Amino acid sequence: MARQINIGRGPGGAHNRFGAKMTKDSWKTVRRVFGYVVRHYKFSLLVVLACIVVTSVTTLTSTLFTRTLIDDYITPMVETGSTDYAPLAQALLKLGCILAVGIVCSYLNNRLMINVGQGTLLRLRKDLFAHMEQLPIKYFDQHAHGDIMSVYTNDVDTLRQMIGSSIPMVFSSLITITVTFASMVVLSVPLTLLVLVMTLVMVFVTRKLGERSALHFRSQQQNLGKINGYIEEMLTGQKVIKTFCHERATIKQFEELNEALRSSAYNANRVANVVMPINGNLSNLIYVLAAVLGGVIALHAGGNLISFESTLTVGTLVAFLTLIKNFTQPVSHVSQQINSVINALAGADRVFTLMDAEVEKDDEATVRLVDAEEGADGELHESDHRTGVWAWKVPESDGSFHLVRQRGEVDFSGVDFSYVAEKQVLFDIDLDTEAGQKVALVGGTGAGKTTITNLINRFYDIQGGTILYDHIDIRKIHREDLRRSLGMVLQETHLFTGTVMDNIRYGKLDATDEECIAAAKLVNAHNFILGLAQGYDTPLTADGGNLSQGERQLIAIARAAVGNPPALILDEATSSIDTRTEKMVQEGMDHIMNGRSTFVIAHRLSTVRNSHIIVVMDHGRIIEQGTHEELLALQGKYYELYNGHQIA
Repeated sequence: MARQINIGRGPGGAHNRFGAKMTKDSWKTVRRVFGYVVRHYKFSLLVVLACIVVTSVTTLTSTLFTRTLIDDYITPMVETGSTDYAPLAQALLKLGCILAVGIVCSYLNNRLMINVGQGTLLRLRKDLFAHMEQLPIKYFDQHAHGDIMSVYTNDVDTLRQMIGSSIPMVFSSLITITVTFASMVVLSVPLTLLVLVMTLVMVFVTRKLGERSALHFRSQQQNLGKINGYIEEMLTGQKVIKTFCHERATIKQFEELNEALRSSAYNANRVANVVMPINGNLSNLIYVLAAVLGGVIALHAGGNLISFESTLTVGTLVAFLTLIKNFTQPVSHVSQQINSVINALAGADRVFTLMDAEVEKDDEATVRLVDAEEGADGELHESDHRTGVWAWKVPESDGSFHLVRQRGEVDFSGVDFSYVAEKQVLFDIDLDTEAGQKVALVGGTGAGKTTITNLINRFYDIQGGTILYDHIDIRKIHREDLRRSLGMVLQETHLFTGTVMDNIRYGKLDATDEECIAAAKLVNAHNFILGLAQGYDTPLTADGGNLSQGERQLIAIARAAVGNPPALILDEATSSIDTRTEKMVQEGMDHIMNGRSTFVIAHRLSTVRNSHIIVVMDHGRIIEQGTHEELLALQGKYYELYNGHQIA
């Protein structure tokens, strides 16, 4: 299995990141999340903030009205026996209007946050995918595909809850806490001190529980990525699993990963789920203590018991007790959302880790590939339409450009390469080719044949030496243009969801149907395609699972042919085709290679003997090169391979 995404950022782990001590990286993650929100929804957020303030004020107004209702209306009416309800009705009408404004603001707040939350995730996924498409091949070699997919699904989804619900609730709660606390101080200082002390106890408990749950939430996200990566790998390898009767071992390993996920999720939620009950009971305790103390103060209203509390009316006490709920409930809500925020920040950390992965750089690239045509003077000139003639647009020191015809000459000079620093793969590779030559790379498994072709495409950068393409250092050529000039057929064929025509057109997105059909005819794929249920319109799914391996390979070869590239790389392109089918496609392959520089990783003698240069590799070194006859005459490694029929 490929190595999993490393989502950690230091030995402190989640405790340091989300517990009592937030690190610089923690705040950086928070700022980046808010940056996505603020960047595109600044006006909406201002409206949301205003709505939250208005809603909090209307809620506070309705609470404080309890004091007015009892002290200014009910108590006087009881004492005087008055039946004039007009003043009370007017007050209630005003309160109703205020609450109606609060309801409208609350509705508008929720609607706007849905748009903000989903829109932010839309842009986040868009940026994430765009960034992923710029990552080098080595990144995908080193990370499990299922784990990367988990970043798009599970980790991004954790941000949805935080942006759409948790953050607005936290802001709303903080505003409510602030205005409520100010009102409580005005109503009764002693009761406010009691509530403040008990609330600090509540915050302390919440903080400690949050520290304990943070590590488990992060572990949960890691284990979720691992199990997704494992499932993706097992789905891809189902045939191998069944061939070797590996079902029981696969199930056992899945159960281990599944149990690790369950355990981390259980521990995270076990701690998180006790926060609300504890805070709820502490809130009730605060309410009871405040009611008892307030009752005592109200009975000694003259200030005999507590000198700095001059008076506490029944209406004031009832209003204060209601404010306690308004004060402690937001504290509970904030503590409840802490778990969601912790989980979301763990997911955000994985998202931004992927987004921070180093992309392919073209810092030195100045040479572009352009369409060209010959003028009356016999010189090449850049064309604004497709001509079939390609040229390199090379800048001069004075800012002008000159065109160099694209020929497909590739020269290696003293090239050293390592996939990882500890293990060198290629050693001092020297290889000169000419335009239109067919170069065959042969050797045992791990000799470095595919690595050579990967370097020509610049899927990886070399550590030493130079690679020249038409006498231009490939580091000077923009990667996109370099790869556009090379047609490539891989040993492992991948077909995309779509029709047969769509998959052939993948080699040239603006190709007409006629060009796609001509490419299929060129490689002798036309007849079998016509035999499909819907011909070229036959839909392909599951990587072309409804086709044979040979048919899939033919479509891949047609895909390379439709682009009419000046140079070709064939990585054992006919390895999955039987002998009979190979004879059918060989003629088409010869047509494709005619006049083009071609690098062929060969596994059959028929694709080696007619090569202009045969390069024999062994353990990352070129040990022999020459024509078929020249190498046989040497009676060296190639002679042994040829007589043993072990070209690859």
